[in-house]
Amino acid sequence: MSAWIVQQAVDSGMMSLVFTNSSPALPAWGGKEKLLGVSPIACGAPGGEGSTPFILDMAPSVAARGKIHKAKRRGEKIPGGWALDAEGRPTEDPDKALDGGVMLPMGGPKGSGLAIMMDVFSGVLSGSAFAGGVTGPYDMSQPGDVGHFLVAIKPDLFMSMGEFRSRMETLHRRVVGSEKMEGVERIYFPGEIELLTKKKRLVQGIPFVQAEIDALNKEAELLKVGKIPVSL
Repeated sequence: MSAWIVQQAVDSGMMSLVFTNSSPALPAWGGKEKLLGVSPIACGAPGGEGSTPFILDMAPSVAARGKIHKAKRRGEKIPGGWALDAEGRPTEDPDKALDGGVMLPMGGPKGSGLAIMMDVFSGVLSGSAFAGGVTGPYDMSQPGDVGHFLVAIKPDLFMSMGEFRSRMETLHRRVVGSEKMEGVERIYFPGEIELLTKKKRLVQGIPFVQAEIDALNKEAELLKVGKIPVSL
């Protein structure tokens, strides 16, 4: 979700780096206690003329926490390896993952290290909560005390914008045109799949299950705004 901040910098011809800490959901590597947040690491850079910009937005966990909430809403299981239950055992039940369980870091100690890095830059440095102290987004009893770390970089402080975009075009071309492994139809640049999905959603709409539609319409009633239009 931090990508929308990065996108603003990219649209202005700048590179960007964004960290945000969040309520605990991830253990330190080797632990089972919720200690670290799983807000995404996001960064980006303008692309070459006519090519996709570089936008990376990824959680330090194996999967984003929102995907577990989505599985819960839809009554679906989650893949093995995503989370542990309250007893520290692997689970495919989203309720057990969210109720006292923990998410697992991507790449083992690497994901844990990235989560700690984000807590240093966005929590410790900012003076906000850190080390498991951020209040959860569904807890209205007190402020979240979330911290942020936002950096924007002007490429033309280092070289002309034309040269930078040309070099980004070369990188994009080399990445998507690199030799594919067996069974792979296409190699994508970071952010490209999301851009294609956005274009598709703008034309076809966003797919929801009925439970999600009902929940959104309930919120609409509370706010006294129109219900979401549905096309079956």
